[in-house]
Amino acid sequence: MKQFIFILAILCFTNLARAENLQKVYFAGGCFWCMEEAFDKVMGVKKTTSGYSGGHIKNPTYEQVVNENTGHLEVVEIVYDSDVISYPSIMDIFFKNIDPFDAAGQFCDKGESYRSAIFYQNETQKKIAEQSIEQIEKKFDKKTFILLKPFQEFYEAEEYHQDYYQNNFLKYLAYKKACQREEILNNIWKK
Repeated sequence: MKQFIFILAILCFTNLARAENLQKVYFAGGCFWCMEEAFDKVMGVKKTTSGYSGGHIKNPTYEQVVNENTGHLEVVEIVYDSDVISYPSIMDIFFKNIDPFDAAGQFCDKGESYRSAIFYQNETQKKIAEQSIEQIEKKFDKKTFILLKPFQEFYEAEEYHQDYYQNNFLKYLAYKKACQREEILNNIWKK
């Protein structure tokens, strides 16, 4: 019995220790549905949530955000295990799922709320983001239009936006195809 309790205690402690390795990052890459899909496939990513960040009003609605009254962007909150995947690797996946050279938005979604952004939570994240953006600009010999913003607050989007790509699979595929997202990404990143 003592052995069973000891093993159970170790298992509980191990699970608590693992929870300490969970980190959150916040990226805006145009449509948050597409960003959720991209990150949900990544080993080490535990959860993605669509929402809004970067604006000046509390608890914005989707209608407020897309009408560009709030300053918020469509953002995905990514919870990941830093023992499995690093912050620079998560950021690399972000870059490979956006058009960093589009100043007007992303793919067929244009406007302030669809711009791409990295919301940094500390100076280390900011420095890594700056270096990564600089490398992309050197590689392509082009200016990027990725906002770097200090993270302040994240507001979860309405329930119907969560896991949209899974819950509305055919509509999502039609949307993604119409926006030529995969073709544009392949043209940029497969070079």
